[in-house]
Amino acid sequence: MPNIISVGIISAKIFEIRGKKVMLDSDLARLYDVQTKVLIQAVKRNADRFPDDFMYQLTWQEFMDLRSQIVTSSLGGRRYLPYVFTQEGVAMLSSILSSERAVKVNIQIMRAFVQLRRMLLTNAGLRRKIEEMEKKYDKKFAIVFQAIKQLLEPSPIKPKPPIGFRI
Repeated sequence: MPNIISVGIISAKIFEIRGKKVMLDSDLARLYDVQTKVLIQAVKRNADRFPDDFMYQLTWQEFMDLRSQIVTSSLGGRRYLPYVFTQEGVAMLSSILSSERAVKVNIQIMRAFVQLRRMLLTNAGLRRKIEEMEKKYDKKFAIVFQAIKQLLEPSPIKPKPPIGFRI
């Protein structure tokens, strides 16, 4: 079975919000080749399958932070705040969207989530090895180890100040 969409493209559409890896409803709709409103309608018809840890709606502040993170606003024209789906929510989507494309896309999305998890575990393993080396070698390399640790730390996303004139 040929891959319908690359894992790299899907990985770029996975964001961390509220400490969870999630995907936007509009990105999922594009991947599944359906309109966003059709996807949301299907979810609402099956609301009992989507508890809060599978899917939730963003707050206004989260939405604005996400828009600044994405830089270009492909989210324009929305009349409501977007919904986001965790890995479990995406898996549940395949049970309510029964098209062949939905199944194939879902397989690729699951692969992307697994790949991200592996990268995080590898990063944790690397951190452990560096700490072991730091204990083993003398203080001459302390600066080097400190720089490597800083590279491994995720950079905090700083909110940008609003643009425009304020009274």
